[in-house]
Amino acid sequence: MGHRLSKIYTRTGDDGSTGLGDGTRVPKTHARIEAYGAVDEANSAIGMVLAATRTPEIRAVLTRIQHELFDLGGELSVPGLRTITEEYVARLEADLDHFNELLPPLKEFILPSGGTATAACHLARAIVRRAERRVWTLAQSEQVASEVTRYLNRLSDLLFVIARVLVRAEQGQEVLWRRE
Repeated sequence: MGHRLSKIYTRTGDDGSTGLGDGTRVPKTHARIEAYGAVDEANSAIGMVLAATRTPEIRAVLTRIQHELFDLGGELSVPGLRTITEEYVARLEADLDHFNELLPPLKEFILPSGGTATAACHLARAIVRRAERRVWTLAQSEQVASEVTRYLNRLSDLLFVIARVLVRAEQGQEVLWRRE
């Protein structure tokens, strides 16, 4: 494969537009750009979790998810492209069930805190929730596959559960929310 990005700057976006994967130019404020930009942010935040944890099982799952988020971003960047399937959602649900089995039942809300990896995971969860909202905004005006929104919804749930696992791995404690 040749060099796909031999020149990083193109100057084509200097007018406030950007190119979709199919070559169509749209404003940088377009709902589709907001959607896959938020997915990119989520992927970067997961990279921060990976930088902060050495837990092999979690690293493997999050690395797979980073690849899947690239697939998801690709789907969002090319109108009509379908890459996210029910199998992607099912994998997340299996991960959720597996990691949640390791945890005591949660009876109260917890604050997003803990050690570095735990806090990074909570931040990634919140960014995934934003990405999900941006995709729903896009879905109000354009076709978006239901697997995309379901994937992001399950991913935010999984990151919450992984944060609960990580706080224990970091020998920390969950801080329960208390009403003042």
